[in-house]
Amino acid sequence: MELAIVWMLFLPRRVRLICFCIVTPWEIGVILTANYAFLNYLVLVLGILLLDDRSLLSWIPGRLRDPLEHVSAPESAEAAEERLSVVATTEERFTPSSHAPNSKPARPNPRDLRGIPAHLRAIRIAVATVLLTWIAYDTTAEMLRMPWPDLPVFTSPIIALEPFRIANQYGLFAVMTRGRYEIEFQGSNDGENWTPYLFLHKPQALNEAPGLYAPYQPRFDWNLWFASLTDFQQAEIVPLTEERLLEGDPDVLSLFRGNPFPKAPPRYIKAVLWQYWFTTLDEKSLNGDWWRRNLLGLYAPVLTRDPSGKFAVVQWPDELPPHN
Repeated sequence: MELAIVWMLFLPRRVRLICFCIVTPWEIGVILTANYAFLNYLVLVLGILLLDDRSLLSWIPGRLRDPLEHVSAPESAEAAEERLSVVATTEERFTPSSHAPNSKPARPNPRDLRGIPAHLRAIRIAVATVLLTWIAYDTTAEMLRMPWPDLPVFTSPIIALEPFRIANQYGLFAVMTRGRYEIEFQGSNDGENWTPYLFLHKPQALNEAPGLYAPYQPRFDWNLWFASLTDFQQAEIVPLTEERLLEGDPDVLSLFRGNPFPKAPPRYIKAVLWQYWFTTLDEKSLNGDWWRRNLLGLYAPVLTRDPSGKFAVVQWPDELPPHN
């Protein structure tokens, strides 16, 4: 889709229509079977631009189709020849003859070719060319470093452009994971019995079916999935969420399905890492569970608040087993 079919966008009309017929059912199928937020809806809508007026006329109601057909109808050969004949006659009538006395050939006005507007136009083109080339180099280098991390590339342009976040690998998923890993926040008042905070947009309970939320993108849940692929030092969202839960922050609590500690925030908060698998058909028919899961360990430090209100670490996590 991304490397081959996309080139059909630049080919003649018939090929573009074939591209539309490929992309449209493809995107509808992805929308019905996946949760890629608004991305596939954007591609589906952009695909309509592959259609021209003649392609869309059959979908227009009859009372509106006649004037549109008159405007969009292709010009016949006879009509085109007659129109060109009229234009040629008009030009001959109002164009000075080369044999006429005192007639001089028309020369372009130098001011039309030079001046500040022309220079500004050239500067705009030059700047756009440099910037687009820069972004293209950054993107290409990032993509090549995916399969070959040690590939020697000139990194200064990449580093300089990084703060602007306008160039990257441009892949929806740079790496596809084979397992489902989930970070779960849990609270406790005694350090022994822990209660989970349930997410709004993804299942945690073993008997909870996957939901369909696209085109809405639940960014909190989404970012936690990326965080699960690394450690808490590289995913500050996790310890920061622990701190906000200890404070009972209403904005952070609204990101969850509910507050399991409605009277007061818990004394302790921790984040653990689970690995989920779909159950087999036999397992689901036996107990109704969609999932089975295994606790991999503590993901982030167990936090509490001391009498002064400062955050303190109760327990540091051990190194988690490798997962991908």
